[in-house]
Amino acid sequence: MPEPSFNTQSPAIEVLELCRYYNSYAAVDHVSFNIEPGIIFGLLGPNGAGKSTTIKMLTTLLPVSSGTARVCGYDINLEPAQIRQMIGYVPQLLSADGELTAYENLLLSTKLYGLHHTYREKRISEVLEFMGLTPHAHQLVNQFSGGMIRRLEIAQALVHEPQVLFLDEPTVGLDPAARKTLWKHIQEWRKQFGTTILMTTHDMDEADNLCDVVAFMHLGRIVAMDAPSRLKAKLGPKSSLDDVFILHTGSSIKETGDFANAKQIRNTISHL
Repeated sequence: MPEPSFNTQSPAIEVLELCRYYNSYAAVDHVSFNIEPGIIFGLLGPNGAGKSTTIKMLTTLLPVSSGTARVCGYDINLEPAQIRQMIGYVPQLLSADGELTAYENLLLSTKLYGLHHTYREKRISEVLEFMGLTPHAHQLVNQFSGGMIRRLEIAQALVHEPQVLFLDEPTVGLDPAARKTLWKHIQEWRKQFGTTILMTTHDMDEADNLCDVVAFMHLGRIVAMDAPSRLKAKLGPKSSLDDVFILHTGSSIKETGDFANAKQIRNTISHL
């Protein structure tokens, strides 16, 4: 089998035929896509679609079964250490230590990323200020609200100024006000520093409002990918990203199995 070859335009992330199998089950099945520098790319799909597995391979936390990818120009199979220095990663699960203060969590992150001690205090102050957490710097994290914890976790991921930021379901469990605040900070950061962002979500409104490009995952494969506006335009002026997903999969991304959901799917398919 020939070795995969990459193009020469140097995307921030380039994925080629990436696969992850669990015995005979393909959690990620020959996925390929490119992400240009500085954009917000949304990997969308219901639970079990393969989104988090894809992110874990790209962040070198999970070995690939076949295929490969480059992140910031480095091969995930051959150069994992270099990739980890270039990226920030915020997982779904809690990553901040509740028994430490916000400052102490960030100090630990600067040491783990190898920031020089003369630079640590400056970076901690900057990310605390940027995320609106300066007044809470010396407060224990177990006293924070959910939105404050998420902002701290993103601050931890940004403290070493990564080129690419991975966000796995960043707003799950947050109320609308906390989601709005969180994305305001993230968009401001992207605008100022040009950080490339890859996020996963199953919230179609969030993806529609925030992402430059989205890719729909279903059963481990990418079934549609483009700018949200172009995906919707192909279906008509009143179409939504939910409609796009239903068209390509025959099911809703918010699948619940109840009568109202079944009615929505059938009405959408009939309309399309």
